[in-house]
Amino acid sequence: MAGSTRKKRAHSAHKNGAHKNSAKKKAQGNPQRARVSRDPAHVAPATLGDWIGAARLRTLPLAVSPVVIGTGAALIAKTDFHWVIALCCLALAVSIQIGVNFANDYSDGIRGTDDHRVGPARLTASRKASPRAVLTASLAFFGIAAIAGIAIVVRTGQWWMLLVGAACLVAAWFYTGGKHPYGYAGLGELFVFVFFGLVATVGTTYVQAGSVPQEAWFGAVAAGLLACAVLLANNLRDIDQDRLAGKRTLTVRIGKRATQLVFTVFVLGAFAITAFLALVYPLAWLGLLALIPGACAILIVWTYRQPRELVVALSLTSLTSLALAGLLCWAFVG
Repeated sequence: MAGSTRKKRAHSAHKNGAHKNSAKKKAQGNPQRARVSRDPAHVAPATLGDWIGAARLRTLPLAVSPVVIGTGAALIAKTDFHWVIALCCLALAVSIQIGVNFANDYSDGIRGTDDHRVGPARLTASRKASPRAVLTASLAFFGIAAIAGIAIVVRTGQWWMLLVGAACLVAAWFYTGGKHPYGYAGLGELFVFVFFGLVATVGTTYVQAGSVPQEAWFGAVAAGLLACAVLLANNLRDIDQDRLAGKRTLTVRIGKRATQLVFTVFVLGAFAITAFLALVYPLAWLGLLALIPGACAILIVWTYRQPRELVVALSLTSLTSLALAGLLCWAFVG
């Protein structure tokens, strides 16, 4: 009888211990995943605020900056301001940026990459919106970009630039889309530099002026470096989660310390170009004022304790890009 009682107590203790261990296991892992129900029936549908958040407004300065610099450089080569073309360039750049953001939400969501994310839940991964809805939003903004691009081509008669526009859309999609996205192979920074730096800036200048002065190239490199810095800050925030998900970004490949160094070089490199331009355009010295938020971003990247702090660094770097672009444009036309 006593032996039977002891067996029951041992069995009960074993069950209680297993229950506690199970509870501990459930508490582990990504806290974002713990907060999100995987049953669509128990997930509140996305609100307007969720959709605006998914558009990632903090990245939009990266689309505006090349257009501002390119327009300023165009006014060096040609004094007439083509505001219609400039607005179309702005619509094109902003629409592509938002389209890319929704495309990333969709592609990373269906791959399961965002299941490991530390930051705010994405629309697709959180099940707040269906993958089809997010994909539709992405394609809608790509469509707006295409319309703006066609309008520019019709206005300027530069029909060959349709190929450039098509290349931009292809690059935007295959960053995280397709079977072999280049963003998963550590090539994101290279393509960002080319398309959000060189192509966006020089293209804006060319369609307005019909030529490309060297100032446009210098400004394009500066814009591209800061765009790459923003991507580095973003990927540094997600380095552990991307490693778990098999997303081999440049940051995952080279590690935390090297990423911090490259980020610093990119930000300071943009201001080295600004200082060089200031030798010819004295007003460009004012561009160094944009180093204030840039320096704060560098400080955060080197001293952060929680990955969420890098969201601030990302925002400050975007602000740096926009401020520098505005001041360079002023220097070119002043």
